[in-house]
Amino acid sequence: MAAAGGPDEADEAVRGTCEDASVCKRFAVSVGYWKDPYIQYFVRQAKERKAPEINRGYYARVHGVSYLIKAFLKKTECNCQIVNLGAGMDTLFWRLKDENLLPRKYFEVDFPMIVARKIHNIKSKPPLSKPIMESHSGDSLLIDSHSLDSSRYSIVGADLRFSSDLEEKLKKHNLDKHLPTLLVAECVLVYMTPQQSANLLKWAASTFPVAMFINYEQVNMTDRFGQIMIENLQRRQCNLAGVEVCRSLDSQVLEGHSWVTLAPSL
Repeated sequence: MAAAGGPDEADEAVRGTCEDASVCKRFAVSVGYWKDPYIQYFVRQAKERKAPEINRGYYARVHGVSYLIKAFLKKTECNCQIVNLGAGMDTLFWRLKDENLLPRKYFEVDFPMIVARKIHNIKSKPPLSKPIMESHSGDSLLIDSHSLDSSRYSIVGADLRFSSDLEEKLKKHNLDKHLPTLLVAECVLVYMTPQQSANLLKWAASTFPVAMFINYEQVNMTDRFGQIMIENLQRRQCNLAGVEVCRSLDSQVLEGHSWVTLAPSL
C-alpha cells in the first residue's frame, strides 16, 4: 500500500476507516435502523447526523452480510468456524451469541493496533467480557495486548497482506482446517493490491477443503459517487490500492475468476 506519505501513513489512513465505519453504524443503530446493543461500547456517538443515504447503505451492508452468515450457520448447524478478515469493531460475535447461533469458533483478524484497542474495550467493559467468559470452556483463556483466545472466540493481530504470518497466528489460536469455514471481508480487499488479494484468496482456497467467502465491496467506482469517495479518501492519504477491480460488477467477476473459486460442498 503506497501513498504520498509512505506505507506507514497509508496504513494509518486505512486504520482510520475503521473508526469512520463504526461511527456510522452506531448512528444508524441510534436512530433505529437495526438493533445492536454492543456497538456503543466500541465507539463514540457521532457529533452530527448522518445522511439517510449513509444509514441505508450501512443497513443494507449489515443485513445482507448477516443474512448470508446465518444461512451458512444454519446449513452447517453451527458446526463450522467463521474467520472475519479486517473485522474492526464488529460486534457479530456478541449478536450471534444472543441468538444462540455461535459457530464452533469465531475468529477476528485486523491490524495489531486495532486489535489492541478492541481488546482494551473488551477488558474494561463487562457487557463485552461477560459473554466471552460465558461461552468459554476449559481452563486457559489467553488475553494480552494484541490477541485474545477463548474456546469460542479469538482476536488475532495480523496483516492480511502476509498470508503465511496470518496462518501461523490462526493456528496458534486453534484454527481447524477440516471444519467448514466461512471467511468474511467487508470493504477490506479494496485496500489491498489485486495481487495481495489474490494471494489471500489462494491461501483460503488451498487451506480449507470446505469454505465459503463473503466479500462486501465497493463497485461502479467510475461513476460520480465513486469518484467523490476516491477523492475524499485521497485527501486523507488513503489510496484504494484495489480500486481498478471495482470498476464494475463485470470487472469484479473477471478478477474473481482469475483468482480462484472457493466451492463449498455443503
